[in-house]
Amino acid sequence: MIAVVGIGANLGDARASVADALARLETRPGCRLVAASSLWRTAPIDSSGDDYINAVALVETTLDAPALLELLQAIETAHGRERPYRNAPRTLDLDLLLYGDAVIDTPALSVPHPRMHERAFVLAPLLEVAPDARIPGRGRAADYLPGVAGQAIARLGQVPGPSTHLFSKGPL
Repeated sequence: MIAVVGIGANLGDARASVADALARLETRPGCRLVAASSLWRTAPIDSSGDDYINAVALVETTLDAPALLELLQAIETAHGRERPYRNAPRTLDLDLLLYGDAVIDTPALSVPHPRMHERAFVLAPLLEVAPDARIPGRGRAADYLPGVAGQAIARLGQVPGPSTHLFSKGPL
């Protein structure tokens, strides 16, 4: 199964946090990092604090969606993630955006992520690594770019650190 994970941080060394999250995804049992986008800088949406550093990862996984979510939350916790209020600034935020073409709607997990088509910080890096990506129930991710054109976003370049090698771009 190919899953798409959104990664963001705006507290502490956000670039290092994103790079570490990618490295952790690459080394966890049941996961293989297939592709990682560049880093992107965006202003907070419905939040406050410094600009975010964002990326998207394509992960081949044998974990089911709830187990993958649990893994993502464990990585967040290892980075000191706290949830004092909705949309609080974050040391690390990992969102399960897509899980193959599955549609999941439980109290703990909504896939596809319900606002991914409204966020430039998701669409730009997603389309960088998976230009033909589709959002189940919505269609082509690229079709939503015009709707986020007013959101400031800047490509910063490749992820620093050990994950800077090129990943093969897998199917999505």
